[in-house]
Amino acid sequence: MLILASTSQTRQTMLRQAGLSFTSLPSGVDEAALKEGFTGPPGVLAQILARHKAAKVAREHPDDLTLGADQLLVLGSRLFDKPATLEEARAQLRAFSGCSHQLITAACLFRGPKLVWSATEVATLHVRPLSDAFIERYIEAEGEELLACVGAYRLEALGAQLFERIEGDHFTIQGLPLLPVLAALRSEGELAG
Repeated sequence: MLILASTSQTRQTMLRQAGLSFTSLPSGVDEAALKEGFTGPPGVLAQILARHKAAKVAREHPDDLTLGADQLLVLGSRLFDKPATLEEARAQLRAFSGCSHQLITAACLFRGPKLVWSATEVATLHVRPLSDAFIERYIEAEGEELLACVGAYRLEALGAQLFERIEGDHFTIQGLPLLPVLAALRSEGELAG
């Protein structure tokens, strides 16, 4: 059985649409504690977070294959989390205006306690200059939905209007490097070749 060590609706939707059967379980990992004081590259941090999530769930389900994932948003040297309030979302969007940022998405598979696969993908998103009036209309239209998204945008919705150019895989931007995950599942014998 495949277990997704996440309750992310977006990740669940991607896996379902790809035809996978799985169970979704929360990992309960304290992400803030893992991020605190970390000084290495963001890609390493994303992989650490994904592995901790998968390993924790895998310990409780040693006979199953567990998928862990995490995504970080990096602007310059600053990491952004999901905004806690619409005011934070507003501040994030102002910070992104006219700049490029990266979404770093990591995923891994554990079979019982053993790591059997991992990958990290990066997408670069170029935000067009945003007026305060546009940001206000955008926040009014999207509302609380923005608080569930790192970066305060959903590319699959009105968030597409924020960008002038995007480099990278669409699935990676949504929070799961789906094509590499599917290849890994085939390699592990979980999907037909």
